[in-house]
Amino acid sequence: MGYYDMVESSWQLSDAAQEYAQKAGRAVEPAEFWDKVFSQSPLVDAERTLRESPQRDRIFLKSPYGLQYRPAQKDWVPFRHGAVDLSNENNI
Repeated sequence: MGYYDMVESSWQLSDAAQEYAQKAGRAVEPAEFWDKVFSQSPLVDAERTLRESPQRDRIFLKSPYGLQYRPAQKDWVPFRHGAVDLSNENNI
């Protein structure tokens, strides 16, 4: 999977969280997103997330990307937490 696809997967997981919040019809805290959406995803590095994000406001994926909660917007956006190597076209 190339980096573009990894970022797209991050956005899809963000969309899943947004859908969960809309169905809940109320304010949802990061810990609830973790329990109901993120912890069940095979994309998520659960061990690292549990270790490095006690508030569950940063979700680390198994790729160099993750999701970060923005409280003012009440949404999740991708962030990069690992190195990327764009010298190989197959990675893009």
